Amino acid sequence: MAFPVIGAPDAGDTAWMLASSALVLLMTPGLAFFYGGMVRGKNVLNMIMMSISAMGLITILWCLYGFSVAFGEDKGNLIGDPLQYFGLKGVFGGQYLATTDPATPAGIPLNGTIPLSVFVAFQLMFAIITVALISGAVADRLKFGSWLLFAGIWATVVYFPVAHWVFAFDGYTGEQGGWIANNLKAIDFAGGTAVHINAGAAGLVLCIVLGKRKGWPKTPFRPHNLPFVMLGAGLLWFGWYGFNAGSAVGSNGIAGATFLTTTIATAAAMLAWLLVEKLRDGHATSLGAASGIVAGLVAITPACSSVNVVGALVIGVVAGALCALAVGLKFRFGFDDSLDVVGVHLVGGLVGTLLVGLVAAPEAPAAVKGLFYGGGVEQLKLQAVGAFTVLAYSLVATAVIAYLIKFTLGLRVSDEAEAAGVDESEHAETAYDFAAVGGTARTLAKEA
Repeated sequence: MAFPVIGAPDAGDTAWMLASSALVLLMTPGLAFFYGGMVRGKNVLNMIMMSISAMGLITILWCLYGFSVAFGEDKGNLIGDPLQYFGLKGVFGGQYLATTDPATPAGIPLNGTIPLSVFVAFQLMFAIITVALISGAVADRLKFGSWLLFAGIWATVVYFPVAHWVFAFDGYTGEQGGWIANNLKAIDFAGGTAVHINAGAAGLVLCIVLGKRKGWPKTPFRPHNLPFVMLGAGLLWFGWYGFNAGSAVGSNGIAGATFLTTTIATAAAMLAWLLVEKLRDGHATSLGAASGIVAGLVAITPACSSVNVVGALVIGVVAGALCALAVGLKFRFGFDDSLDVVGVHLVGGLVGTLLVGLVAAPEAPAAVKGLFYGGGVEQLKLQAVGAFTVLAYSLVATAVIAYLIKFTLGLRVSDEAEAAGVDESEHAETAYDFAAVGGTARTLAKEA
């Protein structure tokens, strides 16, 4: 990795990337509402806390060594040098400024045309939401302390190295560092593999190791607050523009193109999901609309720079329909993926990553020809290798981590705590004060 180069950043690019970083951070509270509304009222705070706690934990790990593992000097195409940016040394200047050639004007460390510090912040937000995504698979039954331990270990062992495989690049020379981007040359513009396939595979393993909720699948586990779900989906869609268009790492034509393809695919996926619901169940639901939005966002993430309008429509329709069908796989195979992380993120990530090999268009910014544009099957093969390698690594590594925690600290709350609600047992709080309604005991005591 040749960065940081010392110089003056481009003001427009820097402003866009600061805004994009904030947009991606907003996605995690959006996810908290999306997940929180989907669980029962006695578990909503715990669900929200798993997302919010990731914002704190992953920030600290990222600043200590995570960024260095993901974006430090390449070590065998597998990880970055964990000591190069340990504690973010040199990110703000320091040793790099001190060794600048006297003939070169003073400046700050850059990644391409933006300050390296801004790039660090942008990529941090990816790390946070990737970890938070996993929590939806284990709603209603996971110890909060075990979640924090799992999240810290998983980010260290799985996400940081995989981020290096997919995202590590030199923003000044354009050279790639990780093996998926550099050696394999698979296309994953904004994280279909590193974020969604990675988190979806982890969610699958963790929910299997943790075990089924009491009463599942016979007991209905209905969402307790669908307006929360819709609000969360809207915040995710809004923040996703930072996720995808921000991955252009500049205010440029690539950002504009990815902004548009993201919008088109998401709209198509929502409508496709609703159509499947209508044909299958007789009703198009608000939960289906919210889920279709997320499925489309997930699927277009790896492909947004490599497809045209037609390709975005194809990815959206296929992802919306397949993910709507895939959420039923947990009943067929007996794994209790509480909030459909597997059906939406794993399946959606695979759909988007693989379809690049079919519908990538030469006029798109990535300038790659998929099979349908005369490019043959070569790109499809590369996409498959990248996707299934990340899938396999996440499955195996997550299983090791999950079983280690299960047989030491323990993963699951007690049966009594699960029945009463994880909010009370893990946080000593409840989301809704029903006792206050109608002037009952608590209200009367205050008035007295």
